[in-house]
Amino acid sequence: MTTDSITLREADDADLDRIEALLADNELPTRDVRTTEAQFFLAYDGVDDDCAVDDAKLIGTGGVETYDSNGVLRSVVVTEPNRDRGYGAALCDALEDAARASGVETLYLLTTTAADFFDRRGYEEIARKNAPTDVRESAEFAKLCPSSATCMRKEIR
Repeated sequence: MTTDSITLREADDADLDRIEALLADNELPTRDVRTTEAQFFLAYDGVDDDCAVDDAKLIGTGGVETYDSNGVLRSVVVTEPNRDRGYGAALCDALEDAARASGVETLYLLTTTAADFFDRRGYEEIARKNAPTDVRESAEFAKLCPSSATCMRKEIR
């Protein structure tokens, strides 16, 4: 999947060490990366007809957990040298497109640091208890993110 500025590639088992390192470097949960049902993606810049993904610059990662028409957007991070350049928005656009393609109509997330960013992207703050049961029972909601995290939702149909 390609947006105007990034190429999003589904991660496979060989990518998990890299994803865990990116998340750990940014103080995001890593405990369930190898056991979750989430599909993780890697975002690259510099991919074109003459450049293999392996030669491109990794700019971030993110994941989507799918629960019928609901999804959890999780573990979204852009590498430090690539922040404030529009990659976060491009990564979220691509993750939302991937979620939509898999039948997700509403995305939920928890954040301790990026509520303003997601608010600008159309996510609205909701009480965590108002998220659907399957979302609340996900590891992200039930175990990994602190109760102080801001819960947000966005319709993506």
